[in-house]
Amino acid sequence: PPLHADDAIRDCLRGLVGSEMCIRDSLLEYADLRANRDFYWSQTDVETYIAEAFHGAGDVNKDSVIDIRDVTAIARALGTDELLLRQEAARIGIEASGVSFTVYSEGSGIDRPWPFDIVPRVLDRAEWDRMEAGLLQRLKALNAFIADVYGEREILEAGVVPADPILGSLSFREECVGIRPSHDVWAHICGSDLVRNSDGTVYVLEDNLRTPSGVSYVLENRLITKQVFGELFDQHSIRPVDAYPDRLHRILASLSPLENPVVAVLTPGIYNSAYFEHSFLARAMGVPLVEGRDMFVDDDDQLMLRTVEGPIRVDVLYRRVDDLFLDPEVFRADSELGTPGMMRAWAAGNVALASAPGAGVADDKVVYTFVPDMIRFYLDEDPILPNVPTYRCDNETDRDHVLANLEQLVVKPANESGGYGIVVGTAATGDELHECAERIRAQPRNWVAQPVLSLSTVPTLCDGVLEPRHVDLRPFT
Repeated sequence: PPLHADDAIRDCLRGLVGSEMCIRDSLLEYADLRANRDFYWSQTDVETYIAEAFHGAGDVNKDSVIDIRDVTAIARALGTDELLLRQEAARIGIEASGVSFTVYSEGSGIDRPWPFDIVPRVLDRAEWDRMEAGLLQRLKALNAFIADVYGEREILEAGVVPADPILGSLSFREECVGIRPSHDVWAHICGSDLVRNSDGTVYVLEDNLRTPSGVSYVLENRLITKQVFGELFDQHSIRPVDAYPDRLHRILASLSPLENPVVAVLTPGIYNSAYFEHSFLARAMGVPLVEGRDMFVDDDDQLMLRTVEGPIRVDVLYRRVDDLFLDPEVFRADSELGTPGMMRAWAAGNVALASAPGAGVADDKVVYTFVPDMIRFYLDEDPILPNVPTYRCDNETDRDHVLANLEQLVVKPANESGGYGIVVGTAATGDELHECAERIRAQPRNWVAQPVLSLSTVPTLCDGVLEPRHVDLRPFT
């Protein structure tokens, strides 16, 4: 059964965690109070879940990948009590640190502690290097594409990518045509989703360029892991991640010609699902966390931040607000999240926005299908990381195939993120599939479909049982 402490013990532990004592040490007395129970290992044949150890064609590469069986062996060596103790330590540490995320349900926001499993997912350095090279290649091509779309449109003129799906994207911003941001870079941070199929192939599932979230959880996860699994870092050479805030700040500061620019993080406010991350990154970088109402644009088209000591100029804004809410003078007039005149200040070169408005045209899921062509066109290279095979519903042949095979496909809205609006054919009811088909017929440009992949799994501690769970990976480039 799962581990549950009574309220009195839990209150005691919270007090200990709040002191200078190590989280793990604070649980030692509690360990003596736990009932002695056997750790139940699932009888599922673990060897059927070793896709994480495959590099294609079903061959296990022992020299470059740590097999899942090695991870389970480590867990087994630690034993029942120690694993449960450390899982509880991690949970308490996350709760004490206030690491949370918001789930929107029936119109209300529910703030929940971040779920964290202590059994690590292991990526070998050689494989990670390949992923890293593929992601850098991809982001370079995506930036070239965005600059081209808002500039000369050479890729459209060459017929490599058709114009209609691009210029008809809901994320294409006519207001950005002709603007050249600092260094000609539009997308400064990309959160890509990578998945591994059962044959070992690592695919890029999607690109997130507008306001990608999740890196704060990467940093907090690593911090908690060091506290509850410190010996892993003594025994293995694990690449650090804690320099991310400093690197992010350097990238943002480089967008301004000033030696010491004023950088700020723009948040929609406390009710946004990623507000924890916004505040975390602002604090980690040592910069102001601001809302749109905290700023104004002066007569010289400079973005100014109101402070108790008077207005100060903002030189670089890491914005976590969607395009349409940035400036009510240009986009949605009813927006209360942005600052009137912000687009004027950006177009005049007086403030750098990261990522730039309009960058979302490249993470449209219809546009995603053309990324391999972009890599070949702009870089004259073959893609290192492949796309998941994708059907565009605005293409008649693809649409007919999708409508005839809905129950075997995953159907996605082209401009949504966070999993919203997705229909998984294998899990959908007949009514849901019928409704999905009607939506595709009504607005085919807004839908794509992909095959259901047999995703790789990793061992995960679930209610006292080590179970296989499907995983994806979101690196930040």
